[in-house]
Amino acid sequence: MIEYKELFNNKDSFLLIAGPCAIESEEIAFEIAEKIHKISLKLDINFVFKGSFKKANRSKIDSFTGIGDEKALEIIKKVGNSFSILTTTDIHEVKDADLAAKHVDILQIPAFLARQTDLIVAAAKTSKIVNIKKGQFMNSTSMKFAVDKVKDSGNDKVLITERGNMFGYHDLVVDFRGIPKMKAYAPVILDVTHSLQQPNQPSGVTGGYPELIETIAKAGIASGVDGLFIETHPSPKNAKSDGKNMLPLDQLETLLVKLIKIKSAI
Repeated sequence: MIEYKELFNNKDSFLLIAGPCAIESEEIAFEIAEKIHKISLKLDINFVFKGSFKKANRSKIDSFTGIGDEKALEIIKKVGNSFSILTTTDIHEVKDADLAAKHVDILQIPAFLARQTDLIVAAAKTSKIVNIKKGQFMNSTSMKFAVDKVKDSGNDKVLITERGNMFGYHDLVVDFRGIPKMKAYAPVILDVTHSLQQPNQPSGVTGGYPELIETIAKAGIASGVDGLFIETHPSPKNAKSDGKNMLPLDQLETLLVKLIKIKSAI
């Protein structure tokens, strides 16, 4: 199993953080993880399995939030052990840090919480890798201070994930000028699928532009990101969370082959 310093050791490739938006069941989690694991070995890509154990930020009170914290975390841990891969999940409260740290290797700070000092410090003090998603409301240079919170807590294992900026019109825009700026602070991951969300829809269900996943991913690799974050599912239309901006699992390998060619070219 690779360590933090080895995440970006393949100069001909990139780090791939991928998996379902939320852990729906052990069966689906393993189906997705096994497929991506096989692809990653074939293409020589460092792969981290992602799955949210709890969805705390939902549009409506009756939206799917999870199958139970401990149950979901145990599934993620089982996936990591079964395939000898790193795993990650997002945390929302200080108390989540120690709980999740017992099951995963990377603690993800959600974009809406990128300025929450207590949460970031709690994650840093677990000694796990901390991946901070840039707030939709934040300038890229502001992420220096989020990274500093981790490092000043005695933890140098930190990542930044770009996921677009929101301008209040149910849409997100990725400003690729911010990629080289943030790379000065920490390795930068591009969250391709969340960058194509259309949040706060009148229906109360988040929309998206999955047909543009390839476009954003190609632009990310060309702009020099260190890795990609892609949510994928065997049947996005039946996914219990964020299905409208997820990549169908059977399209992942074709996309990654194209991206590796771009990476090699630059």
